[in-house]
Amino acid sequence: MWEDSFDTENYSAVSWRQYFDQSEDIPVGPSETRDVFRVYRNGTDGPLLVLLHGGGHSALSWAVFTTAIASRVTCRVLAMDLRGHGSTQVRQSDDLSTQTMSRDVANVVRACYGEAPPPIVLVGHSMGGAIAVHTASSMLLPTTVGLVVIDVVEGSAMEMLHSMQNFLKGRPKSFESIAHAIEWSVKSGQIRNRESARVSMVGQIKRHVEVEDVVESPEQAIPVSDVVVESNEEIYVDPSYVSDKPDGTPEVSIPEPEGVYSWRIDLSKAEKYWDGWFRGISNLFLGCNLPKLLLLAGVDRLDRDLTIGQMQGKFMMQVLPPSGHAVHEDTPDKVADSLASFLFRHKFAEASRGQRTSSSYPFTR
Repeated sequence: MWEDSFDTENYSAVSWRQYFDQSEDIPVGPSETRDVFRVYRNGTDGPLLVLLHGGGHSALSWAVFTTAIASRVTCRVLAMDLRGHGSTQVRQSDDLSTQTMSRDVANVVRACYGEAPPPIVLVGHSMGGAIAVHTASSMLLPTTVGLVVIDVVEGSAMEMLHSMQNFLKGRPKSFESIAHAIEWSVKSGQIRNRESARVSMVGQIKRHVEVEDVVESPEQAIPVSDVVVESNEEIYVDPSYVSDKPDGTPEVSIPEPEGVYSWRIDLSKAEKYWDGWFRGISNLFLGCNLPKLLLLAGVDRLDRDLTIGQMQGKFMMQVLPPSGHAVHEDTPDKVADSLASFLFRHKFAEASRGQRTSSSYPFTR
């Protein structure tokens, strides 16, 4: 269990309500075999940005980015917890195949917006980027107009899979508190932006009743995001948990529940799906007949196929150092700038009120 001395105020969790308009549990399928997906939504006009998180993360990883993009672009946001992640509850949570998760994305969008949803831009990070590529390539959502992939490239991803088990074994197995988990995520470099870590880490961990080596079960494992806010019910905030940000905006800190916290999903058990997430996605990405944007933490991540495709002008690309793998969490404003310019350039969206439209961000083609 990871613990250390820390400043609880600096690493206290904050509510998703500071970043999204609403949270919903979306039922999919007939009642006898129904799955329920947790989604977070923002905005009522413009194109629909469907945000897909990376492995082990949750829709809350897009929280700070959602505020950033909404300040630049008139758009709608739908961020969903993929199966096995966050607060989503499905019958086969261990089925993390690209086919199943791609269908999940299409089913959730249709459940939210019907058979004729607004123009869609699929945006995915890491594993979510692979799912976005597969969803677009399979044309599961006919109104898709754009594809954005963040820091996932077939060549480097396949190389990293060889060391993934060692990486997972090297992480703490549990945390004394939510604040300890947030502190670890920042100090370890998993999430370099403390504001993002304070809202997103609650989607990665769950609370156990027992202290040591608890066997995971629906009765014992409680998603932290459900402890924070149950479905769409209003959260009661004690005045002692409210402080002011530097700009005067009230900041809601989440009361710390008792218990020990561990990872919401054991990614090591999903190893049989890892290869399927990434193998062949470079050519699938290049083959998608859509405007495409690739955002990377470093240019060294490019593989041969994408290097050739980029030289041929088949997609736009932007490298956004300094950041870690969670680019959209580490540098949400830079990612929002890049995505806004992409949307403006292709006339997918208009600037938010008071913002000037610009497509001059230095993309590489």
